[in-house]
Amino acid sequence: MDKRFCIFDMDGTLVDSMHYWKGLGRAYLERRGIRPDRRLLWMVQAMTMLEGAAYFMDAFSIPGPPERIVAEMEEMMAGHYRADVPLKPGVQDYLERLRAKGVRMCVATATAEPLARACLERLGVAGYFACILSCESLGRSKDSPEIYLEAARRLGSAPGETAVFEDALYAARTAKAAGFYTVGIPEAAYAEDWPALSALADETILDWRNAL
Repeated sequence: MDKRFCIFDMDGTLVDSMHYWKGLGRAYLERRGIRPDRRLLWMVQAMTMLEGAAYFMDAFSIPGPPERIVAEMEEMMAGHYRADVPLKPGVQDYLERLRAKGVRMCVATATAEPLARACLERLGVAGYFACILSCESLGRSKDSPEIYLEAARRLGSAPGETAVFEDALYAARTAKAAGFYTVGIPEAAYAEDWPALSALADETILDWRNAL
């Protein structure tokens, strides 16, 4: 595909943040002096943040409500976005090559827009993007194509001429079903989904440093 319009997921695609999310429950409990066992952490990974917070309340007598615990965990992640989440190797060079060709680009992320912008600005790549859209702002997850359709609208493109870069299988399925050209990006946190994602995607990029 001659990429003239591109929509990028952020976490796990452009930036290496998924290990922070995956370890967030452990980090939160350890900050409170609690050493959780592996079985408990495995159970929590299958829950939403709100469900996990409620479970922590019951299991460890942590004061609620669950929303307060979620807010505290989100603030921990905010600290990482503002301080130490890195770009994946080769991302900036790839974006620079696209910009040199006149490609219009946008970010579509589940992360809150202010945090996404702060992270990308710190990393020196926010200027590559015409817009940064968040599922939180739109009120729809990536189970719905709304965020991709809105990004394409802002880029002035149609789905069929727009590439969507995703590391999450469910999100790539949504984009593909909506008519977008899909590019699969491997992410260790979703390793078990990689065979299905690579089969679904129109293209895969195994290493940004080798991407054309």
